[in-house]
Amino acid sequence: MGLVSCEIEIDTSLPAAKMFQAVVLEGNTLVPKILPQAIQNVEVLEGDGGPGTIKQINFSGGESKYVKERVDAVDKDNLTYAYTMIEGDFTAGNIEKISNELKFEDTAAGGSLLKYLTRYHTIGDFELKQEDIQARKEMTMGMFKAVEAYLLANPNAL
Repeated sequence: MGLVSCEIEIDTSLPAAKMFQAVVLEGNTLVPKILPQAIQNVEVLEGDGGPGTIKQINFSGGESKYVKERVDAVDKDNLTYAYTMIEGDFTAGNIEKISNELKFEDTAAGGSLLKYLTRYHTIGDFELKQEDIQARKEMTMGMFKAVEAYLLANPNAL
């Protein structure tokens, strides 16, 4: 098994606590509302949202139909969240799982910085293509920027 890690940092103009609330605590309902062209819905299959919760994200179109995620950790005080993608079309028999860690930090300017670490656990000698990693980075940044734009346009949404 191989391991490929990548990190991205995303700046937003909103406080870390607000972004954490939108993406992590209310993301199951808010993100499909903001991005219906990408995400049809999020179903909680088991659990209460805390560690061990399993949820399925159903996509609206494109190549992927769904992904199942397991919540590994939620820390509301430190604004951190960890989850693992455990099943879905993303694997294609070459990826065992994808682990993700998010940390939301306030910035001096009043906004926030999201630090997002992804670890791809590959099977055998499979090597991820840089363009696939870059495409996932861009998708992730796009989702966070869409959440930010929605919250700026709808300040009472949370």
